[in-house]
This record gives sequence, structure tokens and C-alpha cells, in this order.
Amino acid sequence: MATAGSAFQVNENAIQMALDAPAQDSGRVRTILAKALDLKGLSYAEVGALIQVTDPALLDEMFHAAKRVKEEIYGNRIVLFAPLYISNVCANECVYCAFRSSNKTLERKTLDQAEIAEETRAMIRSGQKRIVLLAGEALGLDYILDAIATVYATKEGRGEIRRVNVEIAPLSVEDYRRLHAAEIGTNITFQETYHKGTYGNYHLRGRKADYAWRLECMDRAMEAGIQDVGIGALLGLTDWRFELLAMMQHANHLEQRFGCGPHTISVPRIEPAEGSDLSLAPPQPVSDLDFKKLIAIIRLAVPYTGMILSTREGARIRQEALQLGISQISAGSRTDPGGYGEENSHSAQFSLGDHRSLDEVVRDLCQMDFIPSFCTGCYRLGRVGADFMDLAKPGDIKTHCHPNAVSTFQEYLEDYASPETALAGQACIERTIASMEPNLAKFTRGMMNQIKQGKRDVFC
Repeated sequence: MATAGSAFQVNENAIQMALDAPAQDSGRVRTILAKALDLKGLSYAEVGALIQVTDPALLDEMFHAAKRVKEEIYGNRIVLFAPLYISNVCANECVYCAFRSSNKTLERKTLDQAEIAEETRAMIRSGQKRIVLLAGEALGLDYILDAIATVYATKEGRGEIRRVNVEIAPLSVEDYRRLHAAEIGTNITFQETYHKGTYGNYHLRGRKADYAWRLECMDRAMEAGIQDVGIGALLGLTDWRFELLAMMQHANHLEQRFGCGPHTISVPRIEPAEGSDLSLAPPQPVSDLDFKKLIAIIRLAVPYTGMILSTREGARIRQEALQLGISQISAGSRTDPGGYGEENSHSAQFSLGDHRSLDEVVRDLCQMDFIPSFCTGCYRLGRVGADFMDLAKPGDIKTHCHPNAVSTFQEYLEDYASPETALAGQACIERTIASMEPNLAKFTRGMMNQIKQGKRDVFC
């Protein structure tokens, strides 16, 4: 429930004060890490203190603490999804993006509803159950709503897409109500950069050039009744430490105003994009070590949030990030409209870092002892927003999510996995069930056996 209050604004002075603060001694840092293990999150000042840590031994302790927090909240499950781009036509001029309106080298394409259905079928045939629907910021909401309806209505064999998250242009409160009525999952919008001056340098024309319109969109979405929202910044445009502290401000604002912080936080780094020199040399590149540090701090500071890592990153850094706090990854992704049917590198938004198929990623997760999850149960049972957070914050969500992860993974293994992945996956399921409390293990095995006997879409 929203409380009276104004929309979010970044307090740049507070961020600068945190960045200018002297580094804390090791004792203070260890006290902060110990507090984080209570799963209550961290204060703004405590986040600032962790940002200042450079000592390798303390960083290692920070990484281990983040792993423990993630395991307490999410266990060993990793949620899988893929993006569905339906149009690369865009009215904005974002310097770093291949979709920007002035890029003449990009082959423009807007999928019609029949093509969207075909793309959906191709995704289903690979085993996908959750997607993020994306489009350049040029088309009206009616087209987006029709696309969502098409995705939900499309079936292929035993499969279907069960959750459509969206990453589209910011809307008015009235239009967010229409989007909410379309039964979306999470509404995702990256601010790109929270630094207002930097934002103006890289967003030159179009509605996206309006910094405040974008910054305030999550307030409008939640006012409209959308309870699950996802925030993020495009890392590399300005100091990653500024972006991290601004995201913490944003998360705190949503928690205070709506009683529910962001359902997800995404941490994409700039990747090369056709026709963009900027992405080849980001203004303030984020090293792998700083990237891992940022992920760990977010997990410690906002333990309940889902953390998303896309296929912008290569396999190695994704494997490392999974140990630090990431709980959702895309797999088998295409970033061009029509790309699942026939990939076209001249219509993609950016270059991929991880080109592995969904099956390969699933097998790799199993070998790392993570349980791949295609679960959509919480969304369809109404465990969203504050209700989800009430379970996530103390770590109780695992009693729902682990059985659902096993059930949906068993479904994937039965219907889509290669023989090698099926073998690795079944062993991973057995290890996961063996680690459960006996009653939960028995319940989970019952759900799994229903899948083996031919039932589909079993969730609790």
C-alpha cells in the first residue's frame, strides 16, 4: 500500500559524502559483515563503508558473507529466463545503444503478432518458461499489450510461457494500470545512470532524455498496483560506486513509501553495440573485481532482492558472480527481433558475452551444484510485492521455492534436456532433495514424481 510522499529523487550530496568518507578499519568492516548475516540488510553508511574496502583479505570475507546470505535466502536455486525482443525501432537517441534513432546501420524490424507467436514457440521448444519482453521506445502500449496476450496464448507441445516480465518505455500511472491488468510479472526499468549530469550527456533526444520521467517511473508503476518492480543501472557510464549508492537510495525509497523494495536489481555492464563507439571504450569501465564487489555489497545490503545477470557477461564471470549473490540469469538469449528463429547480428541491441545454449547453461549450473529453476508459482499464487518480501526477508521463501525449482527442473529434464544434461540434472536434483529437511524432501519428491508420471505445471 502506497503512503503519502513524493516520487524518488537522488540525493547526490549524500552520495558524495559517502564517497569522501574515510575508510573504516578492519574491525568496523567485520562488524558490518556480521550484521549482514542477520539478513536485515545494511544502512546507507554501512554500504558506504563496504565500498571503501580494498584489502584482499577483507574482500574475501565480504565475498564469503555474500555467499552465505544468498544461500540463506535463496538456497542453491538459480532462476532462468530469456529476453524476447519484439521491436528495435526507437525514437530515442542514447549514445551507447544500437537501437538509437540515428543509427543507419541497424536493420529495423517490428514483429507482427504472428511473428511474436513464432518466436515464442521457438523459445518454448528450447525449454523456456519465463521471458522478459523488450522493445525499442517507439511503439504504443496497445502493441505491447497485444504482444503479451500473444505470448501467453501461444502453446507448443506440452510447453508454454508462464511468466512475462516487461522492460519497456516508462508509462503514466493510467497506462501502468493497463499493463498491470495484462498480468505481467515484474516491471523492469533501468535508469541507465542515476547521475543527472551524466544522464544528459548520453540521452540526447526522445522521451528518454527526460531524466525525471524515467527516474520516477517505479513510483508510478507501484501507484498503479504493480507490486514487483526491477531497477538497475548500466554500469560504465559513471563511477560504479555512485550508481550503487543511488540504487540503494532507490531501494530504500520504495521500501519506505510502498512497504516493498525492488523485486529485482540488475547490474549490466556496457557491451559493444553496432554503430556505437562509446561501448567499445566505456567512460568509466568497471573491472571484474569491482563488479564482483558491487554484486556482493548489493546482496549484503538488500538480501531479499533477486539479482539479475544477463548474457552480456561471459561464462567465467557469470560462474563467479553466482557465488556472490546473483539469483537469476538469462540463458540462450537473443537480443534482436526474430533472433530465436533466425539470428541477425545487424539488428541486435548489443553483443552477447555468453553464447551458450539454454541446455549448456543448465548443465553447467548442475555441475556447480545449483538447481536450475523455471518456477512461476509465486506470481500465480499472489506471493508478490510485500507478501513475497515477508517470506523472503527471513529466508522462509525457500520452503516454496525449492520444491517448485525441483518440479520445474524435472519438467525441463523430461521434455527438453539433452541426454548428458538429463543425467547431470537428475543427479543434481537428488543432491538437492537429500539436503532438505525430511518432510520438505518428501513433499518435493511427491511433486517431482507427478512430473515423471506426465503431469505438468505442478507448483505450491
